[in-house]
Amino acid sequence: MPRKDLKNKPLVEAILEIKWHLVPAVEVSGPAQMAIPALDPHYRLLLGRLFDRLQTDYPTHEQLPTANLPDEMVGQAVQHRFRVAKDDWPLVQVGPGVFAVNDTRNYTWTDFQQRVREAVGRLYDAHPNVSELRIQSLVLRYIDAVEYNYEKEDAFEFLRDKLKVAINPLPSLFQDTGVESRPQSFTWHATFRCSKPPGGVHVSFATGRREDKPAILWETTVRSVGNDLPAMPDGFATWFDAAHEITDDWFFKLIEGELERRFEGV
Repeated sequence: MPRKDLKNKPLVEAILEIKWHLVPAVEVSGPAQMAIPALDPHYRLLLGRLFDRLQTDYPTHEQLPTANLPDEMVGQAVQHRFRVAKDDWPLVQVGPGVFAVNDTRNYTWTDFQQRVREAVGRLYDAHPNVSELRIQSLVLRYIDAVEYNYEKEDAFEFLRDKLKVAINPLPSLFQDTGVESRPQSFTWHATFRCSKPPGGVHVSFATGRREDKPAILWETTVRSVGNDLPAMPDGFATWFDAAHEITDDWFFKLIEGELERRFEGV
């Protein structure tokens, strides 16, 4: 269970993404064997069947420009969105080899958990041949942002004091060089192995903008591929809940203190 629902949550977006293997559209044999390009042979039928199954909860259909391109040119790129209302969230996205559920400002874990489980169930129910639905990756990603004028203040100090992450460039790099130690911008990324669920935990911090104001952004992602994948679809719920346990735990440990009080609206 999540620790609490914050009044002023810093969430930019929560994303659950599933990708599956595509099939080579053209095979060239001989000494220089290669496959070009790749496609999802069941995609068109899957899309129509998903449309019927998503209409009740996501009645607004949005076709993206990528839908006008040949499927073999846009493998694993989203082509269609299904929203709860026009320009509103949450939404379900689908394309050849890719399926996602996204939420933002009205996110709560309880609602997102239910929506994701139901949406993945409909994906499998709609697929015309699930034995050929070979999952490539499962990803749970949270993107958060907090307003901070890194253009005038020291972003490294903010990371250290507010998010418990220390980035300490060697002081001598700046001595007698005319180079300021305060970064104009930065991106930091690391990946850690995890066992529950099997896979990798990716965390990154960067300068950026939110609502056209300077901000510090961070992402917490759990990703499983290959032998780390659970048996699908039966093992998905266990994977999903375990991935959320990690992202939720890391989030509250990072913001503990002043930021948590700010996000609580205290």
